[in-house]
Amino acid sequence: MKKMDYQNVKGTQDYLPESESVRRNIRRTLEDVFIQFGCQPLETPILNYTELLASKYGGGADILEEMYTLTDRGERDLALRYDLTIPFAKVAAMNPTLKMPFKRYEIGKVFRDGPIKTGRLREFTQCDVDIVGVDSQMAEAELMMMALDAFDKLGMKVEIQYNNRKLLTGVLELFGVEDTKINTAVLILDKLEKVGVDAVVAELGEQGVPADVTRSIKQFLTDEHNTDFSYFESLSGQNGQIKQGLQELEELTSYLDYLDIGEQCIFNPFLARGLEIYTGTVYEMFLAKGSIKSSIGSGGRYDNAIGGLIGTGETFSTVGISFGMDVIYTAMAAAKGNQKFGREMDYYIIPLGTEKESLSVSKYFRDKGYKVEVEMGNKKVGKALHWANKEKIHNVIIIGEEEVRNNQLKIKDMFAGKDTIESFSFRKIEG
Repeated sequence: MKKMDYQNVKGTQDYLPESESVRRNIRRTLEDVFIQFGCQPLETPILNYTELLASKYGGGADILEEMYTLTDRGERDLALRYDLTIPFAKVAAMNPTLKMPFKRYEIGKVFRDGPIKTGRLREFTQCDVDIVGVDSQMAEAELMMMALDAFDKLGMKVEIQYNNRKLLTGVLELFGVEDTKINTAVLILDKLEKVGVDAVVAELGEQGVPADVTRSIKQFLTDEHNTDFSYFESLSGQNGQIKQGLQELEELTSYLDYLDIGEQCIFNPFLARGLEIYTGTVYEMFLAKGSIKSSIGSGGRYDNAIGGLIGTGETFSTVGISFGMDVIYTAMAAAKGNQKFGREMDYYIIPLGTEKESLSVSKYFRDKGYKVEVEMGNKKVGKALHWANKEKIHNVIIIGEEEVRNNQLKIKDMFAGKDTIESFSFRKIEG
């Protein structure tokens, strides 16, 4: 019999307890912030009809190439969700009685058969918040404020870069990019920070954008005033998209400045977000300092998705934000270096021939809401204390016959290096 080769599917990963406890803490922190901001929980299926995920309101051509597809026994074409956005838009489309504005959060696994890189696997966890029914930039401001709050609670310093797709689209229209090539040009511009100006201009040329148009785009990319709204004000009279995009950006900025978060939120006129779904404000979150250069969260406004799925073409004001839990964990682990994450344990009980009594003490502390572990591997006291120290467990209780006889607990504070005595009424075992 051939021995099975045990290994994970490429792009998937097991998370052993130390890693998974940190991930669970990230999840709890994000979820607590989402609830604090009035978001309601929602869960959508991992398995969807291919037609839904492949609609033009989905992730666009690049993501569709990465979509995992399959058929069931009824020969239906199905796919694993590649994000949480379109499944949410489907829920909103199927439930017209939802009270607006509607704010939801969802945390779940998604799947993409794409390139593997630091913080991005093929099976990964997204943490999303979406708001439906708010026309103004108040929704974007709230989500950006929420993101900064969440990362602050996670102990991570981030900056949020933001832009507006109407502004960017309008500029490209004004420069003479054909309608059929606008989306392609936007996606190429989105690569600017990774590949540089010359590579972007060259790729635009390869896509059939005329030389005089690429010259205008290059001038735009290199103009020292292109991060000032005044630069676009001079163009807004020539293009309605630029005018509308600029108005939305000015409204958003007024919120950010009033909330005193303007310094952490930076206008980037070339930020496009790779997905074709976006219709207005877009944003990405980056570590202020760190080894990970890719975004650790992103989002934007996508007003056409719900109406498109219903088939009415009606506009539903929708804005969302997504946090990548795996990349957040990778960033936290990198910042920690070789330093070990501690066990989330309040008490560690070591029995010395007092197993029943030790379980009774563990129940007493658990009933009070503490996290307790009882040593069950018959470790000697020295080894058990060494393990507790290594695992950064705060309190250790050693229970021997003397402690049981005297009805007391000796609690060792491993951090402060001192002992305290606490009374405890042990149940006497007859005979």
